[in-house]
Amino acid sequence: MSMPTRERFPATGRRIAVALLFGALHGGALAHGQHDRAKANPETAAVQVRLADTPLIDRHGRERRLKSDVLGDRVTVVNFVYTTCTTICPITSATFAQLQERLGARLGGQVQLVSITLDPQRDTSARLDAYAAKHDAGAHWTWLTGRKDAIDSVLKAFGAYTPSPENHPAMVMVGDAHSGRWTRLYGFPSVAEILAEVGRRTAERAAAAR
Repeated sequence: MSMPTRERFPATGRRIAVALLFGALHGGALAHGQHDRAKANPETAAVQVRLADTPLIDRHGRERRLKSDVLGDRVTVVNFVYTTCTTICPITSATFAQLQERLGARLGGQVQLVSITLDPQRDTSARLDAYAAKHDAGAHWTWLTGRKDAIDSVLKAFGAYTPSPENHPAMVMVGDAHSGRWTRLYGFPSVAEILAEVGRRTAERAAAAR
């Protein structure tokens, strides 16, 4: 099922379509029992993530170093997708589209969104760009691909690596690359649940600054 584009539907229509898609795919994924952790109340785990400054490629074909160019000094919400996925990835991408809207003015200054491909051999920057456009991804929602060895090392650091993209777990990461503190949310966390984690992480940063 493809997402409607900006030209075909107004914003209200897109939000309705996203909600319908989320409900249909979420129900289908759970009904078929594809992922035990895909549940209404996702498990969460506080983890330390040690990331290298790995060179990756963004949706515009530019080389970006993960820590210095992409993550920087902001709270980051990360998901893991691939463009031919028909189960988990459309759901998490639709959630990120809603999250982008809800974050509003905070996005870019304090917070950013990052989507990393699980299938770098097929997901070129052009394919990621087309997929991102379907979800109205803005300037502060970064999409990353790159050499397979580079992507694999990043996925392993996040605990999201799988030899086969089709078997990847549903998860979202919320964290701070500066401190290395991250929360891993398994399953399909809601926008409200992700925002709550973002709030906790930004509060930690504010407290540390004092």
